[in-house]
Amino acid sequence: MKSPHYFIIEPFDGKRYDNIRKYGDCEFILSSSQEDHRVTNRLAIVLEVPMYYDGPIKKDDIIVVHHNIFRIYYDMKGKERSSWNFYKENIFMIDYDQIYLYRKANEKWNAPFPYCFIEPIKPINSEIQISEQYESLFGKVIYYPISNDGININDIISFQPESEYEFEIDGKKLYRMKLHNICLKI
Repeated sequence: MKSPHYFIIEPFDGKRYDNIRKYGDCEFILSSSQEDHRVTNRLAIVLEVPMYYDGPIKKDDIIVVHHNIFRIYYDMKGKERSSWNFYKENIFMIDYDQIYLYRKANEKWNAPFPYCFIEPIKPINSEIQISEQYESLFGKVIYYPISNDGININDIISFQPESEYEFEIDGKKLYRMKLHNICLKI
């Protein structure tokens, strides 16, 4: 089964939600709401790439996807629905622009064009007591697509307000944004 335009995927570990955490011998449910986007699974496995796609993402790669792909919601009549990406059973179809990171098993993450991931940084001016935990609109480049635009991994950059979208990748808080949202390289 191949699609001319869509990636065919399934949720990583076969679960739509990632809402259970284990602490010691106990399992805790973080949220019981199906509509809570913070606990939807954002990891998927690529079952097939589009027929006419020849990019770096391949079959069996692990990808980070948009939070609404696996989420279940309720329509205006209160009926349970899946996103438009749902095909059947545990199989979904997605566009290229819904993929934010990709990797082979046990390898490092890669960012596809036009996305990058930025790690928030501690306040720059440590002499002044700042109540915020992170420096507003500044961060360190963690994942960046291969390019020749002068931005590299570990560079400190500034970005446009309201351009960051928070993700947790490998236990780290990161902001996903588009490349054109980067304003300055410090």
